[in-house]
Amino acid sequence: MKKIPTTSIDIDQQPGHAIRRLHQISVGIFLQEAGDLGVTPVQYAVLQTVGNQPGIDQRTLARNIALDASNTGGVVDRLEARGWLERKTSPEDRRARQLTLTLAGEQALRDAIPVMLRAQEHILAPLNEDQRSTFMALLQLLVTQNNELSRAPSDATGR
Repeated sequence: MKKIPTTSIDIDQQPGHAIRRLHQISVGIFLQEAGDLGVTPVQYAVLQTVGNQPGIDQRTLARNIALDASNTGGVVDRLEARGWLERKTSPEDRRARQLTLTLAGEQALRDAIPVMLRAQEHILAPLNEDQRSTFMALLQLLVTQNNELSRAPSDATGR
């Protein structure tokens, strides 16, 4: 039987550790760029998705952005409290809540888009164009192929 090393593993060479670190860096860059907007990456994802699909229900939103339903509810609560989102009961299903951006939410999204784009540029800045393309293709492959292993799989994977 092959002995498994217990003390000589370099965690910096493990993909899970590197992905976790990149996520920390990505969030840090986004929050630094967001400055006074007070928008988190997840809040931006909600605003953008609702802006793209007005009337989307909360469950579909959660599946599209790969966030569990309870966390999605909390994010929606906070955005609604800020006056950026409205929840309305669906005429087809009284249990479902349809989401739309308010005028203030539309403005918040317009303000957040350049912030998000700058953050993405900053994250990828160390890579040249070919490396960026390769990195994004490989990243999408890993996300798509491992989607079902997620605690909150996305219905939008592979778009």
